Amino acid sequence: MSYQLKKNMKVQITSDFWKRYRELVVNEVLPYQWSVMNDEADIKIAHEPGGNAQDSKNSHAIENLKIAAGIKKGNHFGYPFQDTDVYKWLEAAAYSFSYHPNDDLKKITDNLIDLIADAQDNDGYLSTFFQIDAPERKFKRLQQSHELYTMGHYIEAGVAYYQATGNQKSIDIAIKMADCIDHNFGIDEGQINGYDGHPEIELALTRLYEQTENEKYLKLAHYFLNQRGKNPEFFEQQNIVDGIENDLIDGMKYFEPKYYQSAEPIIDQKTADGHAVRVVYLCAGMANVARMLNDMELLEACHRFWNDIVQKRMYITGGIGSTNIGEAFTYDYDLPNDTMYGETCASVGMAFFAQNMKDIEFKGEYGDVLEKELFNGTLSGMSLDGKHFFYVNPLEADPDITKNNPSRSHAITQRADWFGCACCPSNVARLIASVDKYIYNVKDNTILSDQFIANKTIFNQGIKIEQSNNFPWTGDINYKVENEKNIDFKFGIRIPGWSQDKFTLNVNGVENKNLVDGIVYVDITDINTKIELKLNMDVKLMQANPLVKYDFGKVSVQKGPVVFCTEETDNESPIWTYQLNTSGSITSQFERKLLGGVETITATAIKNPISDTTLYREYNKIKGVETELKFIPYYAWANRENGQMQVWQNISN
Repeated sequence: MSYQLKKNMKVQITSDFWKRYRELVVNEVLPYQWSVMNDEADIKIAHEPGGNAQDSKNSHAIENLKIAAGIKKGNHFGYPFQDTDVYKWLEAAAYSFSYHPNDDLKKITDNLIDLIADAQDNDGYLSTFFQIDAPERKFKRLQQSHELYTMGHYIEAGVAYYQATGNQKSIDIAIKMADCIDHNFGIDEGQINGYDGHPEIELALTRLYEQTENEKYLKLAHYFLNQRGKNPEFFEQQNIVDGIENDLIDGMKYFEPKYYQSAEPIIDQKTADGHAVRVVYLCAGMANVARMLNDMELLEACHRFWNDIVQKRMYITGGIGSTNIGEAFTYDYDLPNDTMYGETCASVGMAFFAQNMKDIEFKGEYGDVLEKELFNGTLSGMSLDGKHFFYVNPLEADPDITKNNPSRSHAITQRADWFGCACCPSNVARLIASVDKYIYNVKDNTILSDQFIANKTIFNQGIKIEQSNNFPWTGDINYKVENEKNIDFKFGIRIPGWSQDKFTLNVNGVENKNLVDGIVYVDITDINTKIELKLNMDVKLMQANPLVKYDFGKVSVQKGPVVFCTEETDNESPIWTYQLNTSGSITSQFERKLLGGVETITATAIKNPISDTTLYREYNKIKGVETELKFIPYYAWANRENGQMQVWQNISN
């Protein structure tokens, strides 16, 4: 039943909010990123820790492929994983064809597939850095090489492109890559008994398996997961043979094995440690393999990682990664707001992890985190014009501090044109372009409506579901379920954690509030069913666990799934001198002409005056002036004047 319902499922997004973003991807984001990767855009490539550009004007990503294909001559430029910028862009373009067919774009992408095929070695290998500049070092320094990570990103793109267009060459490239990896890795004599320093191939292989139904790809993904950490010295042993000082990326050899999730076998790891993106990419692939092979040990590992991240290491916006040193997790409840990293790619990866966990088991907590990422942690990574991007997403920022304090310089306060390490821009694009895939999950005879994104969807058994709403600004969610063949099935609706204290749900006028793991289930037996859901859209003041010392005695403001912040544009600086009155008036309104149309919140507060320049003095209670604080959605900050921003607010006594 599950497969039959999902097969050929067609989703048409009607949400005004998401239609704007998806059209932005087609009309602005994809053309802009293509011009950047072809070195045709007039841009400045930003410096950021982990992505330091040698050339401040060019990407060279397409040029590298042309050199590898023999069309151009020269050396490779950029990081060993530079190719992945192209592959994630291609994947985003593939998804866009489902809602915005574009013949001109398809000509570009078809030609790009031809270029990639020409660049691929006869044995299926494709990583342009090693093909151009270091062929003798293929698979010799996996801690840093990103070879499997790079090919994994193409495999994902190749599968998506084949599904969107039927282009046989796109899937053939992916199959040749996977066969090359399968030939070179394993426990047999002559094979490499190891894995990539950056997980990704595991997720990619599961998607290739789903498309081809060739079990060797699933077995290979399972091998990489099980092998990881069995020999914690694997990377160091390779580095010694390759030349210990012969780094591909400066400084990467100094990180301990747990940074690469390789200090011990995955099934024994208790906490989410190391590079945040690596962790969630690993978990997304692990969840798929656990589901496909019914591997309970891997599923239990997924639960441990999930609980540690969500309950102890995640920001209120969904951001993860507490330090710029290694873009990594640190320890439980260590969630600083101004020195944090919160890489955009980490939020995208967390969305993947949540989605894949939903495919295993229907629990509202997975949809809650996915929703948090969609409306906060990922969208903040791209400007409203689609041409500027954040790599780091702080919850507190000040342009003067960024400029003058080297330890805070990674937390830029204006989005950049591009990055030397440009993993984030195309990652956001592919998530937005594929957001239709995140609305429903199907398991056995149950359809779960997980995300409140207005849509019209046709399932394979003739079941039609129309969801209408003005989410995230209002909480009225309406469904029409047409079941012409009168098939008996269950329809689940996630009730967000932020609304479980107050909601109503009526099915053909009859109330149903029976929550099971954050979900209300409805038995669909009639040809036509009408469901009305009202969510609690009151403005809420949120507080962190007292163990998060950075937020102790502070509150953040949230309405529905959207986290709000204050900006200097709306509030006289310095904005940290305000104290929000927790018992005062809090109102909200929709401002159609502001920031593309957003809800804003106004709250009463106390503004503490700065009376003199004395650095320290004996305590004397300052009498503040009553005023108002204005809040905008966090995802929309830094789209106006450069200035201070703050999510967590001081409160008045």
